[in-house]
Amino acid sequence: MSDRRGIPTASRAVGMLHGLLARPLASYHLLLASAGLLLVIGLTMVFSATSVDAYATDGNAFARIAEQAGYAGIGLVAFWVCQRLPVRTFRALGLPLLLSAFALQGMLNLVDLLNSAGLLETQQLGPLHANLHWLELGGFSVQPSELAKLALVVWAADVLARKGPLVGWSREVVRPLFPVTGLLLLMIGYQDLGTMLCLLVLFIGILWAAGVRIQVFVAMAAVVLGGIALLVVAQSSYRVERLTAFLNPDCDVLDQCYQAAQGRTALADGGWFGAGLGNASLKWGWLPEEDNDFIFAIIGEELGVVGCLVVLTLFGVLAYTGLRIARRVEDRFRRLAAAGVTVWLVGQTVINVGGVVGMLPITGLPLPFISVGGSALVVTLAAVGMLASFARAEPAAARALHARPPARWVRLLWAPLPPRPREPAKQAKRKEAT
Repeated sequence: MSDRRGIPTASRAVGMLHGLLARPLASYHLLLASAGLLLVIGLTMVFSATSVDAYATDGNAFARIAEQAGYAGIGLVAFWVCQRLPVRTFRALGLPLLLSAFALQGMLNLVDLLNSAGLLETQQLGPLHANLHWLELGGFSVQPSELAKLALVVWAADVLARKGPLVGWSREVVRPLFPVTGLLLLMIGYQDLGTMLCLLVLFIGILWAAGVRIQVFVAMAAVVLGGIALLVVAQSSYRVERLTAFLNPDCDVLDQCYQAAQGRTALADGGWFGAGLGNASLKWGWLPEEDNDFIFAIIGEELGVVGCLVVLTLFGVLAYTGLRIARRVEDRFRRLAAAGVTVWLVGQTVINVGGVVGMLPITGLPLPFISVGGSALVVTLAAVGMLASFARAEPAAARALHARPPARWVRLLWAPLPPRPREPAKQAKRKEAT
């Protein structure tokens, strides 16, 4: 098909898309659009997935969505703060965030060990209460493993940025990254194997973006596989059951494979266009973790293949935007941190969706932006805020903002101007010559 001027419609659409992507602030706007739409879809699906159980439990269908919306509000504040911070602040926060993650995860593991040894009647140590992967203190709960994701991104990116060309030497890469990251992985893997895998993918992504030699990855793979096998076998029998259930085609759908089978049933029941928003039947107590690990199955049942493709497309746009930011920014720390956040969000999405559709073992990881959970949502939005700060610091974006700066009240309420980029060498020489 062609328009009146004889230009093929497809070529015209490609040209329009290329023109939009060539705009200075395209990365920033793509990031806001994809993350914002995923957040809206997430709040909608959390309400749909939790309204029935919330009404049966509390007599109020809006009880859980109100809590999730509150966390979304806190997350938006975290996004706003992070997009205003300069890069030196992120680098300064790397070590404090990592130490905080170690301290919180250590307290969680300590309470669990004392409880397992019979030294605590309940999982409570003074005013501190531990509940599976959460720490609760005075009505405030936090999931240390979620904080660890952002902490590892910022700290590892700062360490590698400081090393510069020395990352080509294996000895320089190992110290102190590998001992610290290995300890963090073991502490979190003790409680949560799925989050440990997400952290591992994140760490590998940062190393790859830094240009680490392939020999380091080969050596690391042998150690990691051995460590994961040890954690799976030694720590808990249900992890072995999950893995064997995934590998066993004759797994009992009424026992070990119940959740996986129900998730695939929900996806199959949705068909192409779904049963309609709010009309899923398996959320009525038939699908475990329908608001968390398996919320993608509820999307499939209510919105069908089309709804699933929309969600996956938005994650694809987010992945493209994150890598685009990592490629365009000039600062090495920004490049590594942007790559780390992108690999973290995309890797977690792949692990979650792969478990729901049956292509990967079930790990218990939530779907970013969409699954219920306060700590995960707040940390994810803070990471997106950091990406937004980097997107505004792209050379073309920074020049455009300095050429036509927003009004002063906009800069005060939304985001300040990024640092003025360095001029290309050719332009500097021309100015000197004139």
